[in-house]
Amino acid sequence: YQRRVRGHKGAVWGVSLNSIATRAASGSADYTAKIWDSITGDALHSFDHKRIVKTVSFSPDDKKLLTGGQEKVLRIFSLEKPKSEPFCLEEANSSPNIKSALWISDNIIISIAAENFLRIWDIRTGQVVNSVATRANVSSMELSRSGNVLTTTQGKTVTFFNPERFDELKSYHLNVEVNSASLSPDQNRFVAGGQDFYAHVHDYNTGSEIEVHKGHHGPVHCIRYAPDGETYASGSEDGTIRLWQSTVKVYGLWQQVGEGSKDSTDESSNNLLDAKD
Repeated sequence: YQRRVRGHKGAVWGVSLNSIATRAASGSADYTAKIWDSITGDALHSFDHKRIVKTVSFSPDDKKLLTGGQEKVLRIFSLEKPKSEPFCLEEANSSPNIKSALWISDNIIISIAAENFLRIWDIRTGQVVNSVATRANVSSMELSRSGNVLTTTQGKTVTFFNPERFDELKSYHLNVEVNSASLSPDQNRFVAGGQDFYAHVHDYNTGSEIEVHKGHHGPVHCIRYAPDGETYASGSEDGTIRLWQSTVKVYGLWQQVGEGSKDSTDESSNNLLDAKD
């Protein structure tokens, strides 16, 4: 299923789906965040900002939208009362460039910026309640579907945290600058993409590299597992999104295309679909 929506007048920096995939949110260089009907493609709401919006995230109950970007402000918009003023979270000493922010729970938000730590916010007080030191600037983060593992990328390191106590669960050093990583739903593997154009598959428990997949012709900036874990998607600077199978087999709309291998130099061996605008 594919739906193309139009409405932004600048580059789109961040997107998100609500929990039941009926609504999509997007943040753009046109200084707006928009809510879309993901079934029809219709634009439902537009929220104005003062600078570029780089991250959008639905609350766990899908009733609020969190945004952040090139300001020192996180904004929370009510989707039940979209014309009301947003609730703002701001700290004077924070970096002006918020890369990403997401909900950990109904009241707790985590954000990353051009800093070597994670900021933990409590929306009940509007304050930062914890700052978790990291080895380098965090380039991406993902909360597992079960909510018990936070995956982060920091330079050449993929680090996993307990999102309740924010203690480190596991950390693995890779031989490449990593831009994004994703933990499989069964939490047995994780995938990582970065500056070497490849998609790397690792064992979550040992960190050992299981597979390497070639296909992109530019750095990989985002990589995510599908909810069922059967596939993962990678988005690259080469202007393409590729879908890869965890196990090569007949699946959905696609037919088996190859046997796959530990080092897939044939870019079709595990690659299902190459989507380009």
